[in-house]
Amino acid sequence: MSAPASTDPLAGLVGFAAALREAGLPCDAHRVQAYLSAVERLDVGDPAQLYWAGRLTLCGDPDDLPRYDEAFAAWFDADPPRRGRRTAQRPQQARMAALVSQEQGGGEDSERSGDQLSVAASEAEVLRDRDLGELSPAERRHLRELFEKLRPVLPRRSSLRYRPARRGRLDPARTLRAMLADGGETGRLAYARHGPRPRRVVLLIDVSGSMNPYADSLLRFAHVVTRSAPASVEVFTLGTRLTRVSRQLRQRDPERAMLAAGHAVADFAGGTRLGETLRVFLDRWGQRGLARRSVVVLFSDGWERGDASLLGEQLARLRRLAHAVLWVNPHAGRDGYAPVQSGIAAALPHLDRLLAGHSLATLERLLVEIRDA
Repeated sequence: MSAPASTDPLAGLVGFAAALREAGLPCDAHRVQAYLSAVERLDVGDPAQLYWAGRLTLCGDPDDLPRYDEAFAAWFDADPPRRGRRTAQRPQQARMAALVSQEQGGGEDSERSGDQLSVAASEAEVLRDRDLGELSPAERRHLRELFEKLRPVLPRRSSLRYRPARRGRLDPARTLRAMLADGGETGRLAYARHGPRPRRVVLLIDVSGSMNPYADSLLRFAHVVTRSAPASVEVFTLGTRLTRVSRQLRQRDPERAMLAAGHAVADFAGGTRLGETLRVFLDRWGQRGLARRSVVVLFSDGWERGDASLLGEQLARLRRLAHAVLWVNPHAGRDGYAPVQSGIAAALPHLDRLLAGHSLATLERLLVEIRDA
């Protein structure tokens, strides 16, 4: 399996990727394109650089490495570089290797590339559990990339329409059509049952001053959820007023969506009047249908400057309309936390769950709670 005689180095590299596919490696078009982009920034005459560029872009699992080494030695007639570090990587590290190679072009030598990949993988693991309100600007940029990898699955409910099924209620119309097709003979009975449809999800995000460190991350999380099912997700911000930002967050590009939402919300980092804004939501939107049989998620730390009893009354009203009410508090995940804030204390009797929401890992668990609601 040696490289064919050719004056075009690109053809030889593509042939090497094809040889790897024959050996069982998942070298799809995206990986091959990343490999070619990396090679453009390297010295093609250096086997070590070719080796590391291919390893970082064409391998997707630790089990691929022995087969990659064997194919590299046969195709380029060169021994793989000796590695002072162990070659086995965790699956997350292998995925981060592909990501870093596409962003940096694979133009570093073997030792520096290995060090950078190890650091990148470790940072991704640590970042998932870091408090969203304590991230540096660089960590926030990395977090945006991790948000884009989330794949929310919305809960389902039974629709009013009936759909064909193997069992359920008898479908007279389909049964009659089947009889006519069989010449009037009763050959088979047709059945129908209620089909599934997405259950609406409503996200209410507190953007007051006490929630300011988390507001940007929570709105980006809301953008990911909205983009997963634009017709079934509604997003509002709460502060001194209520603002609907569903239309702004339906834009595909996250930066454009965040910019549009920022222009729409006039009370960022202001006061907190959860009870009053929740009453406005129910009077204008919730009672008319948005909250009915929906999963409502309220993101707030529970600091209420208004009447806490009003918040309790409005949450009791919301609970009678909604399918489930979840409260996500960024402070609930900290050691020693107790729900003693006035808003949380008034809300607890009317909640299905009080959840933590201070990190990417807790937001991933929230997606599971929403899906299973």
